[in-house]
Amino acid sequence: MGQLSTHVLDTMNGCPAAGMRVELWRHEDGGLTPLKTLTLNADGRNDGGPLLDASTMATGRYRMVFHVAAYFRSKGHQLPQPAFLDTVPVDFGIAEASAKYHVPLLVSPWSYSTYRGS
Repeated sequence: MGQLSTHVLDTMNGCPAAGMRVELWRHEDGGLTPLKTLTLNADGRNDGGPLLDASTMATGRYRMVFHVAAYFRSKGHQLPQPAFLDTVPVDFGIAEASAKYHVPLLVSPWSYSTYRGS
């Protein structure tokens, strides 16, 4: 039962990144194909459950784009123009369509970290 999920934590404020916009893309034929755009819920996750589920998971290369500067500005933080981090693209591969893939992001206006979660 394959699935793809994400979870974003705002490390500056010590809370989930509620309201952050995230885009999911698939690398195909030398370009990117948009799959989904979502706004994270109060827990910093997708309200609709997995971004990809067993019926839509496929092996290949993907990209998630996290709209970091817009999120922090919406929380009232004054960022320089241009912001140090505007968007954070995370490119990753899905090698097994039947596996679970979790792409968490820990983020502030000046740094981020990601890993393959569980």
